[in-house]
Amino acid sequence: MKTYAYVRVSSTEQNEDRQMIAMTRLEVPRENIFLDKQSGKDFDRPNYLRMVRKLRQDDLLYIKSIDRLGRNYGEILEQWRIITRDKGADICVLDMPLLDTRRDKDLLGSFLSDVVLQILSFVAQNERENIRARQAEGIAAAKARGVKFGRPKKPLPENFDETRRAWREHKVSLHQAAQACGLPDSTFYTAALRMEAAPSLDTQPPPMLQ
Repeated sequence: MKTYAYVRVSSTEQNEDRQMIAMTRLEVPRENIFLDKQSGKDFDRPNYLRMVRKLRQDDLLYIKSIDRLGRNYGEILEQWRIITRDKGADICVLDMPLLDTRRDKDLLGSFLSDVVLQILSFVAQNERENIRARQAEGIAAAKARGVKFGRPKKPLPENFDETRRAWREHKVSLHQAAQACGLPDSTFYTAALRMEAAPSLDTQPPPMLQ
């Protein structure tokens, strides 16, 4: 029997120390601790998948809490089934002693574990959805206050309008005009279209991309 641990944080900025300390105290070998810095929305995580491939009959997997395993209700239940039934390994959730498949393997114990697992899996997904809703509300409120998101737009070079006119008059090609302004061809073309949408400019159809 080998002992493993799975640790997950949602982004590279978050700190996994609390989970790592808990696993070290359990004397899980360092090479058997698998860490992903990735969202829990699904299980397409490289180190998680590596760990599952290593699990064998009667191995033991520790996780700190059910939301560290994931935050998708259906997929948590599916992965739990794969690990405990298909692989024949045990799982111990440190923050929820009832979720320890080594104990109470009778019918009642299995029933209680299944109920707790389904409740906690639902809570994990619900929290993820609440986080997304709060983020959307925060972005909407910030936009209402005039906060701008994304990179600020750069002003067009001073020679843009003159170069655009030369291009429109077929004195230079699109590529030459874009180079003269220090822009990619597609950026020059899009900016020219926007400028030509102004009522004060001529409205003849612009040349096609070259």
